Amino acid sequence: MNLPRTRHAFALHRAIAPLRSIHPSVGYPSTSSLPLKFRNTRNAQILASTPEKQLDEYDVVVVGSGAAGMTAALTAKKRGLSVVVVEKSEYFGGSTARSGGGIWLPNNSVILGAGVPDSPEQAATYLSHVVGPKVPIERQQAFLEQGPKMLEFVMDNSPLRFRFMENYSDYYPHLPGGLDIGRSIEPVQVDANLLGSEKNKLNPPYIPFPSSVVVYSADYRWLNLAGVNIKGIATGLKCAMAALKAKVLSQKPMTMGAGLAAGLRLGLMDAQVPVWLNSPLVDLVQDGDAIAGVIIEQNGVRSTIRARKGVVIGSGGFEHNAEMRDEYQQQPINTKWTLGSKGNTGDGIRAGAKVGAALNLMDDSWWGPTIPVPGEPYFCLSERSLPGGLFVNKHGKRFVNEASPYCEVVHIMYEQDRSDDGSEIPTWLIVDQNYRNRYLFKDVPGGFPIPKFWYESGVAKKAKTLQELALEIKVPAEALQATVVRFNRYAKNGVDEDFGRGNNMYDRFYTDPAVEPNPCLAPLEKGPFYAFKMAPGDLGTKGGIVTDFKARALRADGTVIKGLWAAGNASAAVMGNSYAGAGSTIGPAMTFAYIAANDIADL
Repeated sequence: MNLPRTRHAFALHRAIAPLRSIHPSVGYPSTSSLPLKFRNTRNAQILASTPEKQLDEYDVVVVGSGAAGMTAALTAKKRGLSVVVVEKSEYFGGSTARSGGGIWLPNNSVILGAGVPDSPEQAATYLSHVVGPKVPIERQQAFLEQGPKMLEFVMDNSPLRFRFMENYSDYYPHLPGGLDIGRSIEPVQVDANLLGSEKNKLNPPYIPFPSSVVVYSADYRWLNLAGVNIKGIATGLKCAMAALKAKVLSQKPMTMGAGLAAGLRLGLMDAQVPVWLNSPLVDLVQDGDAIAGVIIEQNGVRSTIRARKGVVIGSGGFEHNAEMRDEYQQQPINTKWTLGSKGNTGDGIRAGAKVGAALNLMDDSWWGPTIPVPGEPYFCLSERSLPGGLFVNKHGKRFVNEASPYCEVVHIMYEQDRSDDGSEIPTWLIVDQNYRNRYLFKDVPGGFPIPKFWYESGVAKKAKTLQELALEIKVPAEALQATVVRFNRYAKNGVDEDFGRGNNMYDRFYTDPAVEPNPCLAPLEKGPFYAFKMAPGDLGTKGGIVTDFKARALRADGTVIKGLWAAGNASAAVMGNSYAGAGSTIGPAMTFAYIAANDIADL
């Protein structure tokens, strides 16, 4: 497959090619907002024709505009196919745009160029140990073989460039094939001004950073320590200088998931791929046993889009569908605890199941301990690992290595909760004033007060003594006191004898190197003491349509549903019930979307 190498084409891009919009909801700037040279009668004629008045037809219809959907659409277009993206939301980018933008992708050119000692054999060994026997080896191999090719394709056909997230360890570096240095990458900043009016249609990030800094995911580790560590201070200054440089150049820099979504969208704009916003999937169109298109709804009117070659479902998970979560997942569960994009209600998954697709991993999610702040749940990434904090259950006892991969921590929360009469949910993170003085907590600098409404909503508690704190969170005071005494002894000795916190490099990533002998452990000694409620939150669900190594949707008997492919959180994850490293959602999502589009083009 020969594809044009167009990286240089984006260096001076300040506008997009002539539009081929066919509906007001299409995600392109209006013709009036374009430079005069891009306005023409052809555009005006096409804009006058709407899906309400005709049945549209493309080679490929892609459902969803996250990383999976946009990668599939870009690949299909560059393979010579006509393609349209239909998006439920008023925004493009899906959960990708809200994320940290990490991509776990073994043996890609970026990490190899940075000197990472990876190999196909080593990566295959690691992945097989992480995911276990639940995931067919053919799917694992397809991900590992096609992932690096996908990344080259994306860089060739969009302005996206990537950087190595150095030392962001694989999540299980102690397993065979695991790497302490990590295999994750993230996008280099993208100038959102290149999007024109489209930048206002990008799904807002989970935690927006101020325009005075340009922050990468890998920087977050050090920004947490800016109050106590010289490298943290230097990182903060670097982020500020990058923002100042962008301002001088009249750029609007975007990083992390927003940067990834923006870069993919620019690739689609250059390739003239239409993206229809406010166009939710209603159903799939069948022609015999094959899928022949989709039915969407726009402004209350349903329309059919025919797909000559196939439909790719990339519409995300079902994290915001309370009925589906109650049906498939463990209790307690709540749609208010998820960080996933609000439009993710399982539309593509349900449509696939309706035409016979098998579903798997529906009970699982990309879990993480989350503070259920009303209206803005906070996914605790670093706070669990920083020294001077510990988790307790309703008995006032520790039950887990708090610094373990976030998905694993919630698995243990649920397992313990089932076996111990609801003792682990909610869990409480206990910290002291030393911890609060030293470290960033969410977006609150060390030493600054926690927002008042956290206390008012009950997700945070504060007391002068541990005994008083125990009363506040309704755990036995003697047990909590004994737990902290035991933990303090481990902290001073540097060895967590109960759960091994700090025994591997992943545990030690979000920690304080100034704390010795174990940077994960510090005693809780100085009052007042704080407790933060922890619920089983998530980044999205990970169950969905069962697919094969070509991303084709499968029936329960293993036969292929002709004309239907799926990728991303609409499909059952290649990671199974586990999580290999930072970006284990986006890396496979983009890879299997790339695989799907190429398979369609090869038909």
